[in-house]
Amino acid sequence: MRDLDTTLTWVALGTSLCRKALAGLDETSYGAPSLLPGWTRAHVVAHLAGNAEAVGNLVHWARTGEPTPMYSSPEQRTTAIEVGTRLPTLELTTWFERSAQALDDAMAGLTDTHWRSEVVTAQGRTVPAGEIPWLRSREVMVHAVDLGTSVSFSDLPAEFLAELREDIRARRGSANVPAVHGDPAEVTAYLAGRPCTGVTTVDGAPVQPLGPWL
Repeated sequence: MRDLDTTLTWVALGTSLCRKALAGLDETSYGAPSLLPGWTRAHVVAHLAGNAEAVGNLVHWARTGEPTPMYSSPEQRTTAIEVGTRLPTLELTTWFERSAQALDDAMAGLTDTHWRSEVVTAQGRTVPAGEIPWLRSREVMVHAVDLGTSVSFSDLPAEFLAELREDIRARRGSANVPAVHGDPAEVTAYLAGRPCTGVTTVDGAPVQPLGPWL
């Protein structure tokens, strides 16, 4: 399991980077396209807010032992995002801030015993609760970039990027991820299916795009 203090720090940093990316955006800017195909910035913010609440369900599960899935169904996740995109900008931003703070407070209340208990992710994987901060850090870090304003993969910690590359390769499967060369931040962007520059195959050829991950 990844170091708990480190991943909790990454959650805080990723949330801060999201705030940086959102700073000064107006209604029109929220409605502009994000780096994720088919999603506006408002979609990304609504997803982040809903994800904080969903991850909070896992924290509740770890603390109480009461099975509390992240989402009641895939449809619930999608509907919550769509509803969120129709909120006024101030309300949507407030939802993001409120849900992020509630999650931080909930995680701060877990004991060592709670962190060792098992929960089940939205993908059906059984993991120790100590993995919860990693799940959230991926969301806030990557989606801070997806907002397409002031944050790039090069702004993320090198150790986080290394962990993310390993995680993506494991999830995508080695048969679906070619060996590539390039700047570590750009390679991470490529593996995550995001825009990148200077990434090539081992033979120096241009890489074929991968679909978005996360």
